Amino acid sequence: MVQVDQLSEYTAQFLNVRQFRDYAPNGLQVAGRSQVSKVVAGVSANRLLIEAAIEQQADAIVVHHGFFWKNEDPCLTGWRRERIRLLLQHDINLFAYHLPLDAHPEVGNNAQLALQMGWQTTAQTGEQGLLHLGTGSQCSLAELGEALQRRLQREPLLLGDPQQAVQRLAWCTGGAQGYFEDAIAAGVDVFITGEVSERMADMARESGVAFVSAGHYATEQYGVQALAAHWSAQFGVACHFVPVPNPV
Repeated sequence: MVQVDQLSEYTAQFLNVRQFRDYAPNGLQVAGRSQVSKVVAGVSANRLLIEAAIEQQADAIVVHHGFFWKNEDPCLTGWRRERIRLLLQHDINLFAYHLPLDAHPEVGNNAQLALQMGWQTTAQTGEQGLLHLGTGSQCSLAELGEALQRRLQREPLLLGDPQQAVQRLAWCTGGAQGYFEDAIAAGVDVFITGEVSERMADMARESGVAFVSAGHYATEQYGVQALAAHWSAQFGVACHFVPVPNPV
C-alpha cells in the first residue's frame, strides 16, 4: 500500500513530468481515497475501463489518455459527467500521463514498442525528444507490416512499395503523423506511427520514405503496462491491465 501523494510525487520525478509542455495535466487528475493498494491500468480513461476498476475494487486507475484536454468543452455534462461521477462515487483516483509516458526511455510508449518489435533506439529527437530513431532487422516493408500485425493484433496501413527494403527506422506512437517530415529529414527508410493523414500518401510517394499507420491504441498499449509494472515493483501494489480494444 502507498499514499496517493507519495505515488504522485514519485511518478512526477520518475517520468520527469515537469519538463513537458502538454495538452492535458499529467499526474493525479481526479482524487479518490488516500491510500492505494490495487491499480487498474488502461490506455484511455473511458467508461468501460472505469467500470472494470469498480468491479475489481481498485483504488486507482492509471492511463495514457486522461481528462481535461486543452480546447475541450470544460462543461461536465453527458458522458463526461458520467465518467467523473463514477470515479467520485467509488472514491477511485485517476492518474494520467501523456507526453511524459511517450518519451520515457524505459517505460515510455516508444521505448516499449521498440522492445516489443526488437528495434534498437539510437537517438531521440524532434520536439521534446518524442521521435525515436533506430534500426531493426533488414526486411521488406511488407514483412515489417506482417511483424507489426502479429505483435499488435491489428493490420497496419502501409504507404510505400511493399518490396522496399527497410532497416533505418523512425517511430512515434499514437497520433504523431506530423513528425513524418522530421523522419524524412533524418534519412530513414520508414516511419511508423499510430495514425495517418491524407497528405502522408503523397509525401511517402515523393520522398521514397515509407509510412506505416499501425493504430493509435495498438501502438500505445505497452507504456502504461510498463509503468504499472514499475509501480508494482517499487511499491508492492497490485496492478492489472484491462484492454479495451479500439480499432483506431
